[in-house]
Amino acid sequence: MRGPGLVSLVGAGPGDPELLTLRAVARLGAADVVFYDALVDRSVLRHAPRARWAYVGKRAGRPSISQVTIERLMVQRALRGERVVRLKSGDPFVFGRGGEEALALAAAGIPCEVVPGVSAAVAAPGLSGIPVTHRGLSSAFLVVSGHAESAFAPVLGSLEPGTATVVVLMGLQMRDLIAARLLSRGWDPETPAAILLGAGTPEARTWRGRLSALGACEVPDLHPELPGVLVVGATVAVSGQLEALGDAHRLSATAVGCGAPD
Repeated sequence: MRGPGLVSLVGAGPGDPELLTLRAVARLGAADVVFYDALVDRSVLRHAPRARWAYVGKRAGRPSISQVTIERLMVQRALRGERVVRLKSGDPFVFGRGGEEALALAAAGIPCEVVPGVSAAVAAPGLSGIPVTHRGLSSAFLVVSGHAESAFAPVLGSLEPGTATVVVLMGLQMRDLIAARLLSRGWDPETPAAILLGAGTPEARTWRGRLSALGACEVPDLHPELPGVLVVGATVAVSGQLEALGDAHRLSATAVGCGAPD
């Protein structure tokens, strides 16, 4: 009798298919079936040419397959001896419910491995020129879920103002409450803040401003289909400095090029 197959919980990164790890590509190439999430770039699936693809994504406010059903499907496929890839955006263990799925598979006696991915918590700021830590500005960063006030309020309420870079995933709809919570905690209204939409995709958009203006920013409402990350802290200003230096170098190069040839 054929034994159970292997389930790989694979992180697909923040959006750009080139940010897949080599191990992720290998697991996709060997997969019999791929269960993929809503934020996974569909072009990633080209790495799984022999697999059956099944969309099991969840987006806020839209009908979606239940978590219990997803876990049951993975168990069923693995019990047939198939190689299963559960493909998630970012990293499976960063707000991806990968821990729940790993426990469900272990309880069913299914072999499971985790293939880490590049989390949007660090990739989205990085792709926008924002370091989450920077010598002299921030020696720590905090990642928190912004989907519900009950999730972020206790964490943000316990953080001393300005002591870390705050990164909020799934917090676009709660940005006014998040900003208000930080301000009520004593954060400087002038603290740099950013909203990063669609990081790692051609549709990427960035807003930078002050914490006091974060809640009223309308950019996410203009692009409701794009996932977003909020960043608050002194390190946000580094991206502006990088842009200014880049512009200066471009202007310098243009000026040099305007001269008569030797």
